[in-house]
Amino acid sequence: MKALMLTRTEGPGSVELQDIEKPTPAAGEVRVALRAASLNYRELWISRGQYPGMKLPSGLGADGAGVIDAVGSGVDAANIGREVVLYPGLGWGDNPNYPGKQFALYGMPLPGTLAQYICVPLANAFTKPASLSFEEAACLPTAGLTAWRAISVKARLAAGEHVLITGIGGGVATSACAFAVASGAKVFVTSSSEEKIRRAEQLGAAGGVVYTQDKWGKTLAKVSGGIDVVIDGAPAGSLSQYIRALNMGARVVIYGSTGGVDAQFSTPDLFLRHATLLGTAMGTLEDFGRMLDFVGSKQLKPVIDQRFTLDRARDALLSLESNHGMGKIVVTID
Repeated sequence: MKALMLTRTEGPGSVELQDIEKPTPAAGEVRVALRAASLNYRELWISRGQYPGMKLPSGLGADGAGVIDAVGSGVDAANIGREVVLYPGLGWGDNPNYPGKQFALYGMPLPGTLAQYICVPLANAFTKPASLSFEEAACLPTAGLTAWRAISVKARLAAGEHVLITGIGGGVATSACAFAVASGAKVFVTSSSEEKIRRAEQLGAAGGVVYTQDKWGKTLAKVSGGIDVVIDGAPAGSLSQYIRALNMGARVVIYGSTGGVDAQFSTPDLFLRHATLLGTAMGTLEDFGRMLDFVGSKQLKPVIDQRFTLDRARDALLSLESNHGMGKIVVTID
């Protein structure tokens, strides 16, 4: 079978589409003939060797959707033919509040979804929402799950609250915008691009501010009337700006460190507002199931930025690095 493999950490241009052995499902597993996968920035970091626990060679890709075409022992053959979307990791552990040390994602160190086939535990293969194409479903696993946990588990967003989503355009931010709007919140966004703010408004956001402007936090406070929940993937450049726009009891959920790892702010601005600072990444199997139910019930459609075929997966990674717009980059698989 064909699979996108990383054999040296020299950046996204060093990946290769290779012929590797088609996997056979072990006991309790199913084999999925993949129809689509989507990209995340972690693939870029992995390609440069900037990821913990690196091992080579490695397949790439954590997000995928397809059709079960074979089952291992102990799995009902009635699953064959079922259209599925894959939970992107293994070994979360017994504590729903955070993953155990054994938690790992597909696409390094586990096999990747940028391939024609993959074997996963039956529990990882969730029935694809009927309202979604394979390409749309493949956008959800990593970014959608991270956004869902941030919104529903960490922030416990309530209808009517004011939400700030920083850096609209990326997969997590775009998913968070859709989830928050569908939950009845009033959403505001930041971006370096007025065009992306307008795109967010088309998705239901109430407005936004350009974060390259001086003292944009003051502008945010005026246009929003105060923020109850923040979903932030780039706190180094934004936390000090929006912190004074927080309402009493606000929750700030951080899921990434784009733009740097050091964030500075005045601590009284946090504790005098009785605000809470929270961190999150990924989510449990149960979170994933609830997210898919929500997406299906609300008929939500992930935003797709660009589409590539598997034989152009390297070009897809290079585009993610240099030409990413709004939403997810998808790789379709024959």
